Amino acid sequence: MPEDLEMETAEGSMCELRKPVVEKMRRDRINSSIEQLKVLLEKEFQRHQPNSKLEKADILEMTVSYLKQQSQLQMKTSGSFHKSSQFDFREGYSRCLQEAFHFLSLHKVRTETQTKLLSHFQKNQSTAPEVSFSPSKPSILKQASPKDTGTLWRPW
Repeated sequence: MPEDLEMETAEGSMCELRKPVVEKMRRDRINSSIEQLKVLLEKEFQRHQPNSKLEKADILEMTVSYLKQQSQLQMKTSGSFHKSSQFDFREGYSRCLQEAFHFLSLHKVRTETQTKLLSHFQKNQSTAPEVSFSPSKPSILKQASPKDTGTLWRPW
């Protein structure tokens, strides 16, 4: 029984010795991280409080504020990028659609494939912006107009 008591006492005193060391290491890590934040965001801190000595709480508050500001800015930027890429897609789709209609209008013969293709394009046109598909509108891509359309080989 006395051996057990000695062992418990030894373990207890080891914990008591280790506790301040662990606490000091934890405080050192916190202080080091705060100092790194101060260095990383030094320009931002100078802008808000140019000639003042910042406390740890000030550094943390300003860091949180800066990160929130950057997050909001990034959300606005990514939203406009999404709108821009969607606009680019629609513009590209409508240009492709215009070229397809122009090509199909050159050939007067209406086949089942041509009709299905036109029907398919018109169904999906709702995702593209309004465009006029008049044959008189100049084509974006230069088309070689065949002199004799009767001799043109077509796979359909």
